[in-house]
Amino acid sequence: MRDYLHIQLGEQTVDRQTFTGEQVARSGRYFIARELVACGAAKVDPLSGDNPLIFSVGPFAGTNFSNANRVSVGCRSPLTGGIKEANAGGTFGFALGQLGLAGFTLHGAASEWTVMHVSLEGEVSFSSADDLMGLSNFDCAAKLHERFGKKVSLGICGPVGEYLGLLSGISFSDTDLRPSRLAARGGVGAVMGAKKLKAIVLDLNKMPKLHDRKKVIGAVKQYNAMLKEDEIAQNMKTFGTALMADTQNYLGGLPVRNFTAGQLVDTDEDVMRMGGEFIREQNLERGGQTAHACMPGCTIECSNVYVDSEGKEIASPVEYETIGLMGTNCGLTDPDELARVNFVANDLGIDTIEAGAMIAVLMEVGQGAFGDVNFMLKVLEEIRSGSEDGRIWAQGTARVGEHYGAERVPVIKQQAISAYDPRVVEGTGITMMMTAQGADHTAGNLPKLDCREMEASEIVAASFEAQRVMAASDSLGLCIFGRGVTDTNVEFIIDAINNALGTELPNSFYRELGAETLHLEHEFNRAAGFSDEDDELPAFFYEEPLPPMDRVARFHGEEINKFRE
Repeated sequence: MRDYLHIQLGEQTVDRQTFTGEQVARSGRYFIARELVACGAAKVDPLSGDNPLIFSVGPFAGTNFSNANRVSVGCRSPLTGGIKEANAGGTFGFALGQLGLAGFTLHGAASEWTVMHVSLEGEVSFSSADDLMGLSNFDCAAKLHERFGKKVSLGICGPVGEYLGLLSGISFSDTDLRPSRLAARGGVGAVMGAKKLKAIVLDLNKMPKLHDRKKVIGAVKQYNAMLKEDEIAQNMKTFGTALMADTQNYLGGLPVRNFTAGQLVDTDEDVMRMGGEFIREQNLERGGQTAHACMPGCTIECSNVYVDSEGKEIASPVEYETIGLMGTNCGLTDPDELARVNFVANDLGIDTIEAGAMIAVLMEVGQGAFGDVNFMLKVLEEIRSGSEDGRIWAQGTARVGEHYGAERVPVIKQQAISAYDPRVVEGTGITMMMTAQGADHTAGNLPKLDCREMEASEIVAASFEAQRVMAASDSLGLCIFGRGVTDTNVEFIIDAINNALGTELPNSFYRELGAETLHLEHEFNRAAGFSDEDDELPAFFYEEPLPPMDRVARFHGEEINKFRE
């Protein structure tokens, strides 16, 4: 049994619902889609008080179940105009579970900038955010910890979100109190900014009540043992997500200089400096952390703490998507330079995928040169200050491309494409075309699927299956990096949920939950006015062969949607 809070920010009132059994399990991305469809949010102004901002956690939140403490944040996206669920690690989902909460919805908007605090007793209070306005995330977090202590988790609207910049996400505390875990995509930070909510503070408490605590603790141990035997999880632990840069460079699908090439260096050369192998070895030599848990209890530990040549921390984490979009896509070849811009992006609380794609478009239209890290830092500083140019750039890749008349703008549904060129990584490309979420690889990533001999129907089927299982994980608060275990041990996962909640869910629940989520999201976007034309890739992907593979995109939105289940 868990409470769910409906919070009216204008009136500063709280209505409580009690969720039991299956209600607690139907969480995260599924819950967001169901709620947004039910309330008609597809028709609201995304930056008005009418757009609900939903926070939801899964059935294991608050426990030490590895990679099961993610928090989902959802609304109508001001970036795409469609549905958006952005999830994040860190301690925020863990704290919600420890407070006995399934989540909360923020309705309306505060009259003045506000901090919301949920205490150990579950009481919600509000206070002024006047002393926090304009602060970057690390400074804001420091002030919040002075006010509320260290035994809390934070959710912060950064300075870009304050002025409704669509690059902005919502930043959450990691296990070392850094506000560096982001629900990043789709402009969810701008929605928080529109509600004039500067920060959310949650007290950390203790493990929530479970139906059969002994069996759940046993499942935690068994799950950890399975992860130790899983190749994907162990590669993540060793190299982190940065290893995907090596993989995509080898396959020729790495975004380089605004998606004009798919390989940064020839694969016969020495190890790529922007790849996971080089970064790990250099970081080890310097005394950095190559394995770091963003969530309490997680044994995958795919995060890292990247340090400079003197052993001083630059940024945590340095992830593949940031390497791909703010790194190679902007012409950077030095991971130290990438880490510097990574930290600034974290400090601003912005989406590094969207920011990197946007900066590369600026470089292509002549505002800066590829590989010029000082230009990148200047752009980020203008965005931080909210200058005239900064406010234009903060609206994201699609709008910046339109403003400058750029011909090559890598977006789908006005959201920047992730670090997998769809001409080569066709399975992920089709996912990014089909998903209601915009160009989001996490909706169903197939980074190594060789599609060259596959027809559209076969690739769509593979994509849709990946989308189903990842939607199920997102709907249970599970990190998709555990999918090598969760997807192949569904009976074990369902048994653990039943033991946690006292339910009798069938094994089919996992698959059905994912499928229902996708159906609801598609329903939302159709209600918002989306059609097959919105599932199209930009023209240059069809017209420009990508070196070194010299391939173009093969499939169009209307064609792939014929095979939608």
